[in-house]
Amino acid sequence: MPALVALDINKLPRDVDALLGVISELHSQYSSILDSLHQQLANLRRLHFGATSEKLGAQPELFAEAKSLPVPPDEKITVSYQRTRRGRPRLPRDLPRERVEYDLSQTEKAEFDSLERIGEEVSETLEYTPAKLVVIEHARAKYACRKDGESTVRTAFAQPSPLPKTNASAGLLAHVLVSTFVDHLPLHRQERIFARQGVDLPRSTLCEWKLGSGELLMALLPWLIRHILSAPRLHTDDTILPLIEGGRGFTKAARLWGYLGAGARLNDAGEWVEHAPAVVFEFTESRESMHPLRFLKDYEGYLQADAYSGYDALYRTGRIVEVACLAHCRRKFFEIAKAQKTPGLAADAVAWIAKLYRIESRIKDEPPDKKLAVRQEQSIPVLSQFKLWLEGHYPTLLPQSPLGVAFGYALRHWTALTRYTENGVLMPDNNLMESAMRPVAMGRRAYLFTASERGGRVAATLYSLVGTCRLNRIEPYAYLKDVLQRLPSHPVNRLAELLPFNWKPAVA
Repeated sequence: MPALVALDINKLPRDVDALLGVISELHSQYSSILDSLHQQLANLRRLHFGATSEKLGAQPELFAEAKSLPVPPDEKITVSYQRTRRGRPRLPRDLPRERVEYDLSQTEKAEFDSLERIGEEVSETLEYTPAKLVVIEHARAKYACRKDGESTVRTAFAQPSPLPKTNASAGLLAHVLVSTFVDHLPLHRQERIFARQGVDLPRSTLCEWKLGSGELLMALLPWLIRHILSAPRLHTDDTILPLIEGGRGFTKAARLWGYLGAGARLNDAGEWVEHAPAVVFEFTESRESMHPLRFLKDYEGYLQADAYSGYDALYRTGRIVEVACLAHCRRKFFEIAKAQKTPGLAADAVAWIAKLYRIESRIKDEPPDKKLAVRQEQSIPVLSQFKLWLEGHYPTLLPQSPLGVAFGYALRHWTALTRYTENGVLMPDNNLMESAMRPVAMGRRAYLFTASERGGRVAATLYSLVGTCRLNRIEPYAYLKDVLQRLPSHPVNRLAELLPFNWKPAVA
C-alpha cells in the first residue's frame, strides 16, 4: 500500500493546471489506498465468516467487457455421475472379527414338532476398545559363571526402552509423538488423558520423552535429505513456528522450511519410475536467504516455490531452474473476485486459469511424456491468449490497486509460471508442498509455540518423518514404534532401510 503524503498548503502551486495535476495524482493515490483497504476488509470478513473453499459461484457474461481481447472459446463440459451403493459403508475385511452366535431358546424350540437349521442371518457392528496401559516386566536371567578357576556374573541383555534411564516403551513413545505431531494434541491434554487411565505422567516427563525420541530419530535425516535432493523436481515453502526467547515473555517468528522431492524419471529400460515422495523440514530462527542457499548448495534441477526474493540467488547460479506456482497466482485474483458483488476482471482471470486446470485434470494420471505432449498442444495456446488478455488490461489499472498488483504479479513471473509446460515431470503449482505444510499450521494452533531451539529441531524431524509417511500412505504409529525399537542397535551404514518409503516391519 502506498504511503500517505502530507501536504503543506503553502507549497501548493497557484497555477490552476498545476493544481489540477496535484489533485489528480492524489486522487489516484487515495483510490489505490481505498481499494486496498476494501480488499483487506473483504478478506478478513471471508476469513472469519465466509467459506474457505476457493470456488466462485455462477459467472454469467464473464468476458463481455473485453470483446477486442482474446477470450476462451466456449466449452461444453459433460458431467457424468456414477451411481454409488446406498446404505452403510462396508466394514474393512482386514479388521479383527469376533463371532457371537444367537439361537432360539429351549422354550421356543419346544413349540415345534421338528426343527431344521437352514442358514443364518449375519449383521455386523463396529466395536471400540479403549486404549489401555500395560506394565511389562523385563526379567533378565542372571548367572554365576566360573571358568579356569575365575568367577563372574553374566546377565542376559535386554533393552526395554529406546531411551536410557526411562521406563517408556517404544510403543508409548510412538503414541506421544503421533498424538503431538499427527493428531495435534499438546502435552497438557495428553497428561489429562493418561490421568483418566490411572497413570500420572507429568507434561515435563512427556516433553523429555518427546525431545529424546526426536533426537534419536534425527539420525535418519541425512539419509532423507540425500534422497530428496536426488528427486527430479523439488518443492519448497516456509511457515512460521513461534519460538519463546529463553526466559522472556514474548515469541519471535522462527521458521520451518519445507523441501519436498517427487517426480518420475526414465530407467535404463525406457520406463517411467516414480521417485518415492518425501519431505524434510528444517528449523531456523530467521527467514534469511542464507538458509535455503545452504540447504540447496549442491542441488541441481527444478525448484518450485513462491516469489520470495530469497530464492533469487539460487536461480542466478544456473544450477536451479525457477518454477512458479500457478495456484498462488490464481489466489490473488480469487480474493478480489470473491469480494466483488458482480463478476469483473478478477473473475475473468480465475476462469482463464480454470481452463488450464481442466487440461491438467484430464492428464493427471498420464506419464510425463504424455503430459508434455498435451501441454504443448493445448495449454500453451491458452497461456498465449491469457497473456495477451493480461497485457491488454494491465495499462488500464492503477498499479498499486489490488487488481493492478495481481496483474503485475502474473506478468512479472510469467516465464516461471508457464515453465511447467516445458517438462512433463513438473506440476503447475506448489500445492503438494502447501498440503505437507498444513499439519504444521494445525499443530501451531494447538501448542502455540516451541519453547526452545532444541524443540524446534525435534519438531522439524518429526514433521519430516510423519509427513513422508503420509506421502507414502504409511501408518505413522506402526512406523515410529518399529523404528524406535530398532534404531539403537541398527547398523549406521544401513539407516536408509529405516526411511518410511524403504521401511519393512521387523519380523518378531
